[in-house]
Formats: sequence, structure tokens, C-alpha cells
Amino acid sequence: MAILASPQGRFSDNCAKENKKRLMSLRTVLAGLLACCCSCPALAKEPAQVWLDPGFFSYHFKDENYRENNYGFGVGVFMAPEHGFLAGTFLNSDDERSRYGGYHWRPWDWSPAGLSVRAGLVFGLIDGYSNTNDGGWFPIIVPTLSVEYGHFGVNLSIAPHPDNGTALALQLRLRVW
Repeated sequence: MAILASPQGRFSDNCAKENKKRLMSLRTVLAGLLACCCSCPALAKEPAQVWLDPGFFSYHFKDENYRENNYGFGVGVFMAPEHGFLAGTFLNSDDERSRYGGYHWRPWDWSPAGLSVRAGLVFGLIDGYSNTNDGGWFPIIVPTLSVEYGHFGVNLSIAPHPDNGTALALQLRLRVW
């Protein structure tokens, strides 16, 4: 466990305990999503796909000084083209560490010129925004357009936020399985 020194020279592990608590919460959410996924026989008809992403780039419509290169690490596991589960971490627009977990539903499909274009919604939980729920977890619903070609893909999302305003996010993806 990481121990942090306080300005008075005493050691405090409150930050480490809070991070451990958040990680356990994310693990619980992911375990629940995995249990739902494994219990649904309709999802087992197609082989699973695993996608990795290095975070995303964002553009904020509100003219403020927001971080727009939101580096991080994420994983998406799709049990069928229209059903996937997501988890990851990134540096958010307020330059704070965020973690997320969610279900990606992509029911609308279009296949022009060998591309797979799917539209849908991400239903999830996210934390790390100190101006929302004191940095704790809160629910999100994010409209998303996914474009995939072979092992490469992108997600384009509209991310509304009550304090930061709406942002447009571009996420690059690599299929590894």
C-alpha cells in the first residue's frame, strides 16, 4: 500500500485507502457486468472481441481551459457486435484521474465499403470529477458512433457534463482478439 507524507512529516494513507476503495468499486461493477454477460445465452452466438484503447481526444464546446488529450488505458469486450462491456482509466478534462465501467449497446448497424458502422449508447459509471459528486462515482449515458475495419476502430461520442458542458470525444481502438 502506498503511504504519502503529509506536510507535517506524519504519514497518511487516506489517499491510498480511497484509491483502493474506488478500485474495489470498479471491480464490483465489472464483476456484475460479467455475470450478466455470462448468463445471457443470446450473447454466446458470436466469438468475443477484445479492444484496447489509449484514452481519447476531446473537444469542448464550452470555451474554458480543459484538457483535451485524455490519455489513459481502456478495454472493451464485445460478446456480440451490439453488446459490449467497457472499463478503463484516463486523465479527464479537469486534469484528474477518472475510472469508468459500463455496457455498450450498439443496435444500429450499417456496413458501407467493408466498414462496420454501429450507433448506440454507453450506460456506465464514472468517477474522478471533483466538481461532480465530490469525485465519486456517478451514472452516465453517452451516445456513441463506432467505426471498425479489421483490427482498427474509432469511437465518436458526445459526452454531456453538468459543469464542464458538452464535449465531443474521439477514441482510437485496436482489436487484440
